[in-house]
Amino acid sequence: MSVEIVEKSFGNKVLYKDLSFDIQENEKVGIIGRNGTGKSTLFNIMTGEDKDFSGSIKIKKNTVVIGSRQEHHDFDNKTVFEYIQGDLPEYARLTHIIDTYPDIMGDNPKKLAEFSDALERFGQLEYFEIEDEIKQAFDSYQIDSAKMHQTVGSLSGGQKRLIELIKVQRSRGDIALIDEPTNHMDYVAKASFVKWMRNAEEAILVISHDRDVLSVVDRIIEIRDGKCFSYKGNYQAYLKSNTSQITNQVNEYDITQKRITNLEDDIIRFRRLKNKSRTPGTIKRFKSQEQKAMSELNELKNTKKPSFWIDQESASTMNTKLTASYERHKAKNIKVSARKKDEVVDGRRLIKVDKISLGYDGEPLFKDISFMMHEGERLRLNGRNGAGKSTLVQAIMATANSKSISSTCFAGEIEVEKEIKIGLYEQEISPKYLELTLEEALEQILRDKNQPLSQQKIKQLMSDYLFNPGSDGKMIVNRLSGGQKARIQLISMLINDPQILILDEPTNHLDLPSIEELENAMKTYHGAVIYISHDSFFSNKMSGETIEIA
Repeated sequence: MSVEIVEKSFGNKVLYKDLSFDIQENEKVGIIGRNGTGKSTLFNIMTGEDKDFSGSIKIKKNTVVIGSRQEHHDFDNKTVFEYIQGDLPEYARLTHIIDTYPDIMGDNPKKLAEFSDALERFGQLEYFEIEDEIKQAFDSYQIDSAKMHQTVGSLSGGQKRLIELIKVQRSRGDIALIDEPTNHMDYVAKASFVKWMRNAEEAILVISHDRDVLSVVDRIIEIRDGKCFSYKGNYQAYLKSNTSQITNQVNEYDITQKRITNLEDDIIRFRRLKNKSRTPGTIKRFKSQEQKAMSELNELKNTKKPSFWIDQESASTMNTKLTASYERHKAKNIKVSARKKDEVVDGRRLIKVDKISLGYDGEPLFKDISFMMHEGERLRLNGRNGAGKSTLVQAIMATANSKSISSTCFAGEIEVEKEIKIGLYEQEISPKYLELTLEEALEQILRDKNQPLSQQKIKQLMSDYLFNPGSDGKMIVNRLSGGQKARIQLISMLINDPQILILDEPTNHLDLPSIEELENAMKTYHGAVIYISHDSFFSNKMSGETIEIA
């Protein structure tokens, strides 16, 4: 496939300008970029769903492109199995021939040949074993196989994402386009996906900021400043190449800024000399030099500033002069404000969980879980999806808010220090904010957390978390990207300066610079942190004790 996008715009906003790349057979490519740069839009263009752009998508003849859907409203009444079958290449056509030709073909040699070819092709694609194979995939991703015969509309958002992944994997097309596949996956499911990705015969383009996934790709394409930048190799190779490229760009940009300053000084000097001159020839010479300097100045000022980001570890190896230039010019990132050491009472116990057993419908999900949390401590809750990690978190939150827990407590108890503030980051934003504008959602968050409310505070929050206070305030939250919703979650978690943070898969949807900023904030945060994460990079940075929930 060759992608050539001359221009793609939304209203007055130009999303891409002269963006182009090729995809080779069997290539595994990671697509990265800041939230809002149009990664999902790019996939819609490649699948043909979005034709509103200038340029062309050239695909080798007979190439099958399989993509994952974001919306499923038109399929709510289909069973999951029917939905997956319906998107498999050639399945509908071959099934039609196999089911109908025996009654109509008689001795017709053409139809006999078509029937024979269809049977052979059906076997080549292994469609005779399709139901068993899909059931195995359900087991791999820990989805109840009974849901295969339930409607698509009955699935949760996370389950629909996994169904899309199963469909793409089973399609065995030539190019698979997969958007954020590991969000909502546990560590076993993610290992299964990474193994499939390594061994798959098709070319795979995956939008992901999961560094475990990016560590096994052949190439990374970064969408930045309306263009794409290609880096050969995996995530580690990208960091190295990106540092080299951005370092050169920072140098060039710094030289340009110094040239702009010099030209501005030259223009003032040429004007002064022109005004002091008395002979026509001298006046003409200084006027010419002034105009020439102004022309170059206008050209340099109209050059758009590139987006500069270098990972923190690589940036720490740069020399002092280059570091100073990078700090001046680097891309703006979110500002995460977290509890500092001077606000902490060392050693204070905040939570005690003693031999707790929780579950539903008369069955415990887990038994005899015990731990204590003090100021400054880190605790990781690890386990498969459905093991009860979120159930335990909900029980802690209910206890802290003096409410009854929604699960059944079979044994044990939870103690939470009185009047303690807990900041919770959930996998999905609360539904109560979805139909509000961003501005209204932030107002509601401030009210819910009993914080002072002012337009100045709301605009400051927007700016700190990379929203445009002028244009984004009226956006409906439900229409924001996953990354933008994640930033609202961070605001809600931190706004009232909590003593404990509970993080449930916080790196889902965040781009790489935002993940790094969150990791930095957690380093300096001196309250207690309970976290659930299947991002091995994040877990290694957080460290602390691990409790297995099983």
